[in-house]
Amino acid sequence: MKRFLNWLLNYSWISLIVILVISVFAFYWMKENTQMETDLDEYMPKNHPAFIYSDEAEEIFNIKDAIIIAIENKNGIYNALTLEKVKDLTKELQKLPEIEKDDVTSLYTADNIIGTEDGLDVKAFYKKVPKSGDDIAELAQNVRSNEMINQRLVSKDETVTVIIASIHDDVFSQEFYQKILEVSHSYEDSNHNLYVAGTPIVEGTLAFLAPKDMQKMVPIVIVVILIVLFLLLRSIKATLLTFFVVIISTLWTFGLMAFLNIPVYSISTMIPVMLIAIGVADGIHLFNHLQLYISHNPGSSKKDAIKEMINSMMSPVIMTSVTTAVGFVSLLTSQVYPIKYFGLFTAFGVIAAMVFSLIFIPAGIMIFGLPKAAKKITENKESGNNFAYRIAGYLLKHKMISIFASIIIVILSVIGMQKIWINSSFLDKFEKNSEIVLTDAFINEKFGGTSNINLILESKQIDQFKDPETLRMVDLLQKNIEDSLDIVGDSFSLADYMRRMNKVMHADLEDYNIIPSSKELNAQYLLLYEMSGDPDNLWKVVNYDYSKLNVNIQLKSDDSKSIRSAIKVIEQYEDRFKELGVDVNYAGSGYKALVFTDLILEGQISSLILSLLIVMVLLSIMFRKIIVGLAATVPLLLTALISFGLMGALDIPLSTTTALLSSIAIGIGIDYAVHFVEQYRLNVNKGFNPLKTAQYTMYHSGRAISFNAIVVIAGFLVLLFSVFPPNRELGALISLNMFTSFLGTLTILLVILNFSKVFFKQKK
Repeated sequence: MKRFLNWLLNYSWISLIVILVISVFAFYWMKENTQMETDLDEYMPKNHPAFIYSDEAEEIFNIKDAIIIAIENKNGIYNALTLEKVKDLTKELQKLPEIEKDDVTSLYTADNIIGTEDGLDVKAFYKKVPKSGDDIAELAQNVRSNEMINQRLVSKDETVTVIIASIHDDVFSQEFYQKILEVSHSYEDSNHNLYVAGTPIVEGTLAFLAPKDMQKMVPIVIVVILIVLFLLLRSIKATLLTFFVVIISTLWTFGLMAFLNIPVYSISTMIPVMLIAIGVADGIHLFNHLQLYISHNPGSSKKDAIKEMINSMMSPVIMTSVTTAVGFVSLLTSQVYPIKYFGLFTAFGVIAAMVFSLIFIPAGIMIFGLPKAAKKITENKESGNNFAYRIAGYLLKHKMISIFASIIIVILSVIGMQKIWINSSFLDKFEKNSEIVLTDAFINEKFGGTSNINLILESKQIDQFKDPETLRMVDLLQKNIEDSLDIVGDSFSLADYMRRMNKVMHADLEDYNIIPSSKELNAQYLLLYEMSGDPDNLWKVVNYDYSKLNVNIQLKSDDSKSIRSAIKVIEQYEDRFKELGVDVNYAGSGYKALVFTDLILEGQISSLILSLLIVMVLLSIMFRKIIVGLAATVPLLLTALISFGLMGALDIPLSTTTALLSSIAIGIGIDYAVHFVEQYRLNVNKGFNPLKTAQYTMYHSGRAISFNAIVVIAGFLVLLFSVFPPNRELGALISLNMFTSFLGTLTILLVILNFSKVFFKQKK
């Protein structure tokens, strides 16, 4: 190490040039190869049983996420111009290469099942746009009398109609997203408003806004960090060298992601803010020590000052960086890919910042000179007038205040934690008054809902779902879930086909809007439909041998509470279906989102436990005392409890964003404890008594920790400028975490170290 340090100081320019050249390549690679990923399916583990089954069901029933385009005419849709727009837009969507022709459903393409003298027939509602008043009135009456279409494709007040275009996940792109918006809005005029919604549109909007959000926040955090660093360090050299370290580490991190073809997920956009806010910690502690050393040794040369800085601070800087990285690496226990990658690459960035701090900063000081010295403490101040000394003395004199305050905090936090809930909603990532949210709310108000959950019923018996008793049970479940839950807007299954066919075969009498009474009659109706209609539509609700059934349930919200409430009603029917030999399963994006929330919770718990254990072990090894490892984690535990307690009290859900909270809090907060404990130990070894040890520690490390906390808090508060509410919540909570962790380190940790006398026993 000594030889490397001498080489570094003698060839400083070479070190800087090599780092900067690699950074330029990293920037180029990042710029050319970075890709954004928001497809929810790509967030999830492919080998999870729920996702494997869902993918199989989606393949069988051609279940796809849909783009919903609503055409509104406040004077009513039953007029030639509106119907012409429905036809033209439908045909234009069908011609897009990303959409299969049969996957576009509208009033123009929908099947109208009717009864004839010869039996059953399936016709289009219109092929040519009706012009006369009588033709338009006939069309309107046909829609009103068809329960499969009315209020599904045409709103109850008849002012809105929808076009539904189902697409495969792998065809969606930013170009396609922009094309859909352009095509749709080109049909607007003074009488017609168009609204575009659906899961792909929500994901596309997120993919469009997330990079813009990052582009906006990064300059802000840069300005904030530069200002705060200068105000704290009082040196332009120290500020710029510390700042360049974090910029370079951020470039290397995103360059590595691009090199490995790892896409940027929505939560990945916070990595620059994280690294800029976190990465300055090493530089702050290095310059804090250097400035204090220079103030006490004004005649020291640059080389001597740098060597003393590295020799004294290398161990705590390495340990704090490793423990911070551990906090993020623990996120690998999550099965959610964006969280895994966030943890892994943020950990890489933290280690890179450490390496650059130990290389770039010494080399920079050799080239540009020593920074301004810190204000020197006089003996008079040491005797009691210094603020840090007074605080240390007060805390040791009133130990029980810190202890009782900690106990009260734990109790209140545990109470608040009882109200924590998990949410994987993509729509909740946007402002309540944003266009995407208002559009979704408009379509949900007029129709069954823009979110779906697919109930998959399976039997080992062929033709099980021609059986009247089974179909009646399905019909009963649909009516119950629609009537009992406001969040459920509509449902659709083979039962709807059977009721419609039975009704039209009995002169449209409402008394026959029921499931036919015999299996043979059901089979005849289905055969007639297969011969008369488009059987591809039928295979979206049942498989070829009628042993599997798909019930599509539409929800007016995509949050986890809504999905769970629907499943809770379905679970009441499981035993009754089992008696009929039918198993209940789930598929589709809505159900996968629910499983997604469970994985978030499991990952959160496991990463929290793992990071605490690893940090505890590392600190115990570093300081050779288990009690020190335990003591250093106390502020972290308090911080985590306060965070989750506040989330419960303020109704802030765990999401893909806020799930990062505990690992971030532990990863960053442990820095304070490591520096504080290390300085406390050094002061004990110098022969100071307990009071003087606490005072010197509070002055030296307390000063650096205060600087560190201020910079990190200022950095994370920049997230308050994000367009995404979860990011703002995370920024506020992490800032609070950093404050509580900083406060806990300087209070309860000091009290524990003083009370245990652990280092004094070791010295003795």
